[in-house]
Amino acid sequence: MGDPKGFLKIKRQVSGYRPVEARINDYSEVETRLGDEDRRAQAARCMDCGVPFCHWACPVANVMPEWQDRIYRNDWAGAWAVLENTNPFPEFTGRVCPALCEASCVLGANDEPVTIRQNELAAIEKAFDLGLVLPRPPRTRNGKKVAVVGAGPAGLSAAYFLNREGFSVTVYEADEKPGGYLRYGIPDFKLDKHFIDRRVKLMEAEGVIFKTGARIGEARYGFGSAFAGGGSGGAPKNGAVPPAVIDPKELEAGFDLVLLTIGAREPRDLSAPGREYSGIVQALDYLSLQNRVLGGEHPGLEPITAFGKRVVVIGGGDTGSDCVGTANRQGASSVTQIEVLPKPPEHRPPEEPWPLWPKVLKTSSSHLEGGERLWSVNTKAFTSKDGAVKSISACRVDWAQKEGRWVMAEIPGSEFEIPADLILLAMGFTHVVQGGIVDALGLALDSRGNIRTEGSFHTSNPKVWAAGDSRNGASLVVRAIADGRAAAEAIAASL
Repeated sequence: MGDPKGFLKIKRQVSGYRPVEARINDYSEVETRLGDEDRRAQAARCMDCGVPFCHWACPVANVMPEWQDRIYRNDWAGAWAVLENTNPFPEFTGRVCPALCEASCVLGANDEPVTIRQNELAAIEKAFDLGLVLPRPPRTRNGKKVAVVGAGPAGLSAAYFLNREGFSVTVYEADEKPGGYLRYGIPDFKLDKHFIDRRVKLMEAEGVIFKTGARIGEARYGFGSAFAGGGSGGAPKNGAVPPAVIDPKELEAGFDLVLLTIGAREPRDLSAPGREYSGIVQALDYLSLQNRVLGGEHPGLEPITAFGKRVVVIGGGDTGSDCVGTANRQGASSVTQIEVLPKPPEHRPPEEPWPLWPKVLKTSSSHLEGGERLWSVNTKAFTSKDGAVKSISACRVDWAQKEGRWVMAEIPGSEFEIPADLILLAMGFTHVVQGGIVDALGLALDSRGNIRTEGSFHTSNPKVWAAGDSRNGASLVVRAIADGRAAAEAIAASL
């Protein structure tokens, strides 16, 4: 271990954020970086536990003590070498992972945990700065071809590992650029898209082929597309060119195996009176249109703007937080985030002891930039003026356990109105989009509406496999990366 007494002498120091008055006026990343010496000190807090629960909690099974020790010893090359054995994209997880590992850090049982996520980001960025991350194409090809449909985190991960094993990999993506949720779902102030482009260029140099603007099978367009209906298909607008449609049967015939990593993009909706009014928008349509504008896609494309509007975000998760940050940057007159669930505790509750992941109150950088947060609020209806939404009719609710499950009950007389000119629905996703390639290939679905996989990653079509959210349901970026890697290992063993 780095310093046997490091955890006793050194306190946790987080990187922190740029000042609110500076960051609220741009879309640059908000998190700052510690200097090398401060970062080495933070790595020295790792105790090199006999049973490293951080490793147990990490979906990609990072071996944290080993690369923490190398950071402390100023061996950045060694730290990166250990880290990349398990995680192909530390530059992504180092920015957007909720750090399940830190909740399970042994030091966190009675002190503040090691800054594992930020140390991980420091290791990969230092490796890039030192010129260590170079293209390493396979020495030989094995003659097998795999098509990966979807260039989100699961698809990129699977392509990365399959290519390293000598497979010829072609990644098909309906959007203009690779990245999926990383590019179109996460705001630039959390993940600058330059880092996605940097990784994609490396993968191309290693032999992975990317075909963008290529939709496999007829289906609605992706998150916040430049097409009519904000992702629901239809005629192109703003001069955008619709993606080319490829017959899924062509992929079956042209490749040894097809791996679907198309995510779970069916958004959860709200069936309340007035839902049809203008100004009520799905969160990912809102966020991704802003990302497309910042990325220079489709000249003339306009974002859904919050400028001068009273914005209400329905949903208390990370996507809702991203909406808060984006609305503040766009110049909203006010931002309110509401959640039907009760306010989480600020500290780990007794029923979720270490090393389990605790459901505690999360205050993001976006929340620190302004806005109001309300819990235990149920949306009853929307009101409008001339067809445009003007307010939410809501009420307070109470939660109680009955027969082992939580039941919601409205509190009599608690009705109230929330003025709103723009309402963003950030309530998550239900399952994979079931049209297009899923229908065309006749794939069976599970009880939740996702692609059913048999035992491993096999779908009901023997030549088609699935990985990531398309089979598991919407989850974390790090879990999608882990599932893509596991799928690649299973494909290598099979073929």
